[in-house]
Amino acid sequence: MNVGSIHSLGPYRFCSLCAGPLEVTHEEQIPRRWCPACKKIYYHNPVPAAGGVVVEDGRVLLVRRKFPPRPGAWTLPAGFLEYHESPSACAEREVAEETGLIARVAALFGVYSGHDDPRQTAVLILYRMTVEGGRLSPGDDASEATYFAQHELPEDIAFRAHRQALSDLARERARA
Repeated sequence: MNVGSIHSLGPYRFCSLCAGPLEVTHEEQIPRRWCPACKKIYYHNPVPAAGGVVVEDGRVLLVRRKFPPRPGAWTLPAGFLEYHESPSACAEREVAEETGLIARVAALFGVYSGHDDPRQTAVLILYRMTVEGGRLSPGDDASEATYFAQHELPEDIAFRAHRQALSDLARERARA
């Protein structure tokens, strides 16, 4: 993607401070919206998200999405960070909310760019996680939660970042 693309402008049309109309300026050769009255520049940056790669008995945990975008498609349990959260705390919360399992971060798995979610461009931080308790049961925005062997993975994985992570997991396991 071209760094100086129109996507850097974001959806904003009016200043959140003074309600004046925004104009386009170029900062660091990137078009951005800004308020000429307040001098505020509006950055349209990716949103951080985090989730878990939970593997039990050689099978990876996936959840089926209940709501748009891509209802019915599968993902790793993950979601957007809350303002007060660290990425690791978000991953633990999301796994618990979506699967009913209490899992703890063991190590960083990988960091991925998510450009195909219509709600927001994201930076997805995935952690290896170990289950410490709970009972597998879909919750929050998941309609199903189940483990899949590598050769059983569903074809309908909702987002490219999740497909890439599952591919990375498969390559890692093949080397082991």
